[in-house]
Amino acid sequence: MLAVIIGCEVGFWVFLGLGLLARYVLRMRRTGAALLLAVPLLDLVLLGATVIDVRGGAATTWQHGLAAAYLGFTVMFGHRTIRWADAWASHRLAGGPPPAKPPAGGMARARYEWIVWLRILAAYAITCALLFAIIWLVGDPPRTEALTQFMLGVAKVPLFALLWPISYTLWPKKATPGR
Repeated sequence: MLAVIIGCEVGFWVFLGLGLLARYVLRMRRTGAALLLAVPLLDLVLLGATVIDVRGGAATTWQHGLAAAYLGFTVMFGHRTIRWADAWASHRLAGGPPPAKPPAGGMARARYEWIVWLRILAAYAITCALLFAIIWLVGDPPRTEALTQFMLGVAKVPLFALLWPISYTLWPKKATPGR
């Protein structure tokens, strides 16, 4: 299972890199777009591999939890990552405008950090929903205890990430002119 997760992560960056290479260096816009559109297919591969593994009788492990967390992350941040990489490649390779930066300070930065945190929270909710679905699919609590433990352990991520929006809200940096 871990090999499938690693393969999907590597595949994400390979498809992203090849898509941007085709789009901006080779000037093959359709091929680049097709490669970028193929990135979400990796999520389907990972979801399918996870379901097949647990339906096949495998005892669930932290790796199945990691697969759910990976899917939650890519649903909430994958498109955003691809857009950022596309803007960066456009700027560096095709003379496009520089990618947008987050606000430098003030309440605009605090608002930005709260939005990012809400995305993290949504990724955690998706992860939990997938884990609950696997637990329900398996229907054997002793076999799925690792998933419950994983869910509780991963709950620390949104809690820890909450420090950023709180700190920008309570102690906002001064916004620099021009940004």
